[in-house]
Amino acid sequence: MQAAFDQIYSNGALLVLWGALLFHLILPIPISGHPATLWRAFARILADKVNTNKSYSQSLISGTLAWVLMAVPALIVLVALKPLVWQPQLFDLALLLLAIDWRNSEKLGHGLADAIAKEDKKLARSLLEPILNRVTKSLSPVGIGKAGAETLILGYGRNVVSVLFWFGLTGGIGALLFRLISELARAWSPSRSQFLPFGLPATRMLALFEFIPLRIFSIMVILGKNATQVFGQVLMQSKTWPMPGPAWLLSSVGSKLELSLGGPAIYGDSKTVRPKIGGRVVPTALHIGQIQKLLAWRLFVWIALQSTLMFLLYQGI
Repeated sequence: MQAAFDQIYSNGALLVLWGALLFHLILPIPISGHPATLWRAFARILADKVNTNKSYSQSLISGTLAWVLMAVPALIVLVALKPLVWQPQLFDLALLLLAIDWRNSEKLGHGLADAIAKEDKKLARSLLEPILNRVTKSLSPVGIGKAGAETLILGYGRNVVSVLFWFGLTGGIGALLFRLISELARAWSPSRSQFLPFGLPATRMLALFEFIPLRIFSIMVILGKNATQVFGQVLMQSKTWPMPGPAWLLSSVGSKLELSLGGPAIYGDSKTVRPKIGGRVVPTALHIGQIQKLLAWRLFVWIALQSTLMFLLYQGI
């Protein structure tokens, strides 16, 4: 017993993982004070300066260069800082705390469920407004339910699952860098006309880095009741969604709980016709709770599996 404890204690990465989760669940960083908010604000300022080309190809080149200008210096600074700190584990802990965002998604879910249950559309829209790129002022109860469900699913998938995945592979630097890449794709989302095609490089890079963790997590969601049927629906429906990682995750949760996701959405001054995926039931307050319960249990399994793998790899097994 003592030997096993000593092995766990000597594995700094495991202690960082569990410590970051514990600190985050107890004292999460609020959205308004999170450095990611400043990162997105700077990204928008940069876009205002360089996203001025009318030509499609020139705008695409500008978007690529802007992404490189944001992401590469961030990576260089993080790598350069690590040797300067007196305790590398504390450095990784700090970066993982900045990267992960579980509690804010959980808080959003509870707030949305209460607002939808009370039929308070104004409150529900105000909760979604700072997170969504789409227009929220005109969201109907059906639109609020769908938008809330999609936001929760992708929030858990990107800000928890993918962050933990990249922490396991590359440490705190990889975890935070993924979060910054995700925020760039959000700030320059090409779903809004002013960022098309400028934001395409940012979304493609995000799609590349989130593909494996979201695909693995989607399979974990599929497993269990009606797994064969859900898997068939995911294979069929995911082909119609533009991004492969979110396609599987949204479709797997929607099909598992028979919830209707996707459909038309308004971004800026234009209406986007998105494919419908999942089931036929419009998400309500009850379903928001079901989504959180489903994803929370899968996340516990993910953390247990990742911890086991990290322990075994550290022991050279």
